[in-house]
Amino acid sequence: MTEPILTLSGISKSFPGVRALNDVSLELYPGEVTALIGENGAGKSTLVKTMTGIYQPDAGEIRVRGQAISLPTAISASQAGITAIHQETVLFDELSVAENIYLGHAPRNRLGLIDWKTMRREAQETLDSMAAGIDAAMPLKELGIAKKHLVAVARALSVDAQVVIMDEPTAALSQKEIEELYVLVDLLKQDGKAILFISHKFDEIYRIADRYTVFRDGEMVGKGFIKDTPQNEIVKLMVGRSVDQIFPAREASIGETVLEVSGLSHPTEFENVSFSVRKGEILGFYGLVGAGRSEVMQAVFGMTKPSGGAMVLDGKTIAPLSPADAVEAGIVYVPEERGKQGVITGEPIFKNVSLPSLGKTSRSGFLRMAEEFKLARTYTERLDLRASSLSQNVSTLSGGNQQKVVIAKWLATLPKVIILDEPTKGIDIGSKAAVHEFMGELVAQGLSVIMVSSELPEVLGMSDRIVVMREGLVVDILENKNLQPETLVRLAAGIVEVEAA
Repeated sequence: MTEPILTLSGISKSFPGVRALNDVSLELYPGEVTALIGENGAGKSTLVKTMTGIYQPDAGEIRVRGQAISLPTAISASQAGITAIHQETVLFDELSVAENIYLGHAPRNRLGLIDWKTMRREAQETLDSMAAGIDAAMPLKELGIAKKHLVAVARALSVDAQVVIMDEPTAALSQKEIEELYVLVDLLKQDGKAILFISHKFDEIYRIADRYTVFRDGEMVGKGFIKDTPQNEIVKLMVGRSVDQIFPAREASIGETVLEVSGLSHPTEFENVSFSVRKGEILGFYGLVGAGRSEVMQAVFGMTKPSGGAMVLDGKTIAPLSPADAVEAGIVYVPEERGKQGVITGEPIFKNVSLPSLGKTSRSGFLRMAEEFKLARTYTERLDLRASSLSQNVSTLSGGNQQKVVIAKWLATLPKVIILDEPTKGIDIGSKAAVHEFMGELVAQGLSVIMVSSELPEVLGMSDRIVVMREGLVVDILENKNLQPETLVRLAAGIVEVEAA
């Protein structure tokens, strides 16, 4: 049997009030992809930071090709042949592609100065070997997210990394870009690299992984070969229970129209968009990347100014010029990019939750911290937030728990309409089920929910009606009764169904 390149044994790591890892183990083999699977808060991110020298374990051993090593810094991890490609690429927009690839290990001439010519040539050779179609001399800021991922892969190749960690690499990619990434993964496997692949998407895991390791509550609870293991078995390991029904059964009690949008247009993003959402309804928005769904929601929320159209909320015409106007009217928006647009990462949980509701938590112009805590506790408990305390910095939370903070923040304003833009993007199956269940509770209480999602099962499993968009236009609005996934895909892609003669 092939020996693993990297072996972690008995790794433990604690933070104040939280035991993040407890005696976990992991083996990564050459030419194989090992999927690391677990709910948010299971310890995956802590393990990656331990493997890349950001965190030091409290106990345990790390071996590379049988040799025990310590990784006191990120540089030492890189020197040991371990590199990571994150969901949000850690690169520098103002530098060139070549500079990003060779940052920290640029080739030097005899005088010890950076050999720019050699660096650009070698960077271009690496990019060409990947068929990346990128000029090594161009500024990184001119590239899209998918191309930046390719630069991150090229960086891994440039340091001759033996272990490549891919942390949710497909979260912001289109299907075509995802397929291109799969090709790169196959190239890395052929080159004998050991790959750790972290994803919440089971179709991806079963497409490219050879092995799996499951974490739950900071412990390793199972491992094996993907080909020998059905999905439901892995799900049971992840959540400690069987998830038979991801989407909660609910009896929709839909009332009168709450929000009516007519002819909403933007000079470059969308045109003549019309829809309505009713009390107690989940209105789904589906479309391919670039369809304009998020852009429409940002206009409804006052983040961007439309060039035409009208909105009526509870019978009154509104024209929000800012998010503050929209919140005051009763519309709130949970953005797709929660880390950049949804939370203030330097602040604790309770301040993030209470921020839009300071009028409720202050007296005579002075904030009352006890009231802030009370408000935050009310809404985070409803969402089953996993945190050591409400004073915990929101930046230290997992993606799924950050999402819960954003939702709690807006629910505290007692809105009439809540817009959820990709509400379960990048979160695990257990957290998805919790968010879906909570969405059902919201509409049961009479709230109107607009849900933008790229996941067909989610759109079909949660929506009462579905708005399908393509290239900035609404192509159809469908009642969700016995709808087939193929119908939505055809509409979203503009595929004309050919009738049999």
